Amino acid sequence: MIEPPASSVNISTMDQQEFGALAETYSRELRAHCYRMLGSVQEAEETLQEALMRAWDRRATYKGNSTIRAWLYKIATNLCIDLLRQRPRRSLPVSNEEASIPDNPIPPSINEPVWLEPYPFDIPGPEQENPEARVSMSESIRLAFLTSLHLLPPRQRAVLILCDVLSWQADEVADALDQTVPSVKSALHRARTTLAKHHHTLQRESIKVPADEELREQLDRYVRAWETADVDGLLALLKADATFSMPPIPSWYKGREDIGKLVSKTIFGGQASGRWRMLPVHANGQPGFGLFILNESGGYDAYGIQVVTFEGTQIADITTFRNPALIPFFGLPPALVA
Repeated sequence: MIEPPASSVNISTMDQQEFGALAETYSRELRAHCYRMLGSVQEAEETLQEALMRAWDRRATYKGNSTIRAWLYKIATNLCIDLLRQRPRRSLPVSNEEASIPDNPIPPSINEPVWLEPYPFDIPGPEQENPEARVSMSESIRLAFLTSLHLLPPRQRAVLILCDVLSWQADEVADALDQTVPSVKSALHRARTTLAKHHHTLQRESIKVPADEELREQLDRYVRAWETADVDGLLALLKADATFSMPPIPSWYKGREDIGKLVSKTIFGGQASGRWRMLPVHANGQPGFGLFILNESGGYDAYGIQVVTFEGTQIADITTFRNPALIPFFGLPPALVA
């Protein structure tokens, strides 16, 4: 995005409609930024709106020393940091502890805001992407990267996103966070070191997914397996070391055999053919589905959002976010008729 020089923009004289139109040009990338920081699509949307309202209230304080874009990022980033100080760290089950054993009882759900959420919105396009960035825009929104990113303290997280995703210079980050340049460089070094220790989590994201036609074929097979409760059909699509989780349940499972045991006695247990319906969505730059479960009247109620990670032609991870409140963010109905 080519932005006019800061000195040529006088937002203090704008009315609310003019300011809203200007701010809207940045809302898509600011929403993605808030999501990277917070890990929650719901909190990201709320924080974006709060940031834009705060920018409007403080428009007279904008002196043109930076671009409008940088000024809005400063407001949004610091709002996120303030919010993160009051919240527990978000993660996914696979990052918490060792894989679970399917013969053991499934632990109760943890319904506090401790889980990452899937992201439905488009990320900023290639015209806003710096080819020299250490982390590409597409990688920066994927679940594996976010899981590692949220191991970082809030300020380190902000520094890494601004430097390595958005390609800001250290002095620009220092101005946004009211820090010194040396402190920014130190925080960036610590953040990169932490992420390097968890590089195995990121490696899956660099593996090429199938070509479009092949991917569609695999996804069609996947949907058929779910909707007909075909355990063998599902397992045939998985890598040998695939992982499976369903937050807010804290347990997770690894390997075809254990995943097969789990789904056979739970989601595909009993007379399960026709129990599930799936609608395709795009989530975190990956294939995903809105998942609906059969109700007593023969229709289907919203169950949650599922994100599927491929390695080559096989599925490496299935994460099902069991939260019907996520469904509207993906443009899906709350229920399907019989």
